[in-house]
Amino acid sequence: MTVTADKKDKQGVPLPLYLQVKQSIIEKIHTAEWQANDRIPSEAELVTQFQCSRMTANRALRELTAEGLLVRLQGVGTFVAEPKGQSALFEIHSIEAEILARNHKYSCRIIKLEEIQASPALANELNISPDTVIFHSIIVHLENDVPVQIEDRYVNALAAPDYLQQNFLSITPHDYLSQVAPLTQGEHIVEAVEADERSARLLQITTGASCLLITRRTWSQSFTVTSTKLLFPGHRYKLKGSFTS
Repeated sequence: MTVTADKKDKQGVPLPLYLQVKQSIIEKIHTAEWQANDRIPSEAELVTQFQCSRMTANRALRELTAEGLLVRLQGVGTFVAEPKGQSALFEIHSIEAEILARNHKYSCRIIKLEEIQASPALANELNISPDTVIFHSIIVHLENDVPVQIEDRYVNALAAPDYLQQNFLSITPHDYLSQVAPLTQGEHIVEAVEADERSARLLQITTGASCLLITRRTWSQSFTVTSTKLLFPGHRYKLKGSFTS
């Protein structure tokens, strides 16, 4: 595993030593020699194995940790990170299906299920009259018992009158609504935000931590069905989109 000076970039220029260390570690991860949750050599062990300085080894580990490939636990060691969960950006899927597709365990916690009157802002979002009855749900979705999304959803009661009667421990709101009000149109707004105190508590992260927020509206034929905010902890999730021209 010794780093040699003959590793070069595409122009034939020798790579800086810390990049050579990084590339060697990345190669072991990508070839599955080191797998998720495996402990990798310590800084001191890397110094010996790669014949580099402690500063070089530290920089390589620090950058790979920032890039999400490694997890460093103080006093314990450095480990290969679990691949981040991945959510569709342009397509709309059930988060349960996404988690199960990774062969991970899905579960959820129901925080709120209620009937309310639409405020003027919500009425505008759902294209209904103010004070019309609508449904509101807040659900935390978990992957392997770790919170990965807060779903804060408002539902047009005319489109899904039995929404509050569903057991959302056994069917997700997405899956139920797909049955009773099949999606014909949707829109996203994606932004980076910081977790407030309540969201941080539900996601088990620190207040002010970086999060991804998707604000989404969906339609079924002429009905605006939902207005939803989906909040993801930034270090646990990534979003993937695809498109054709």
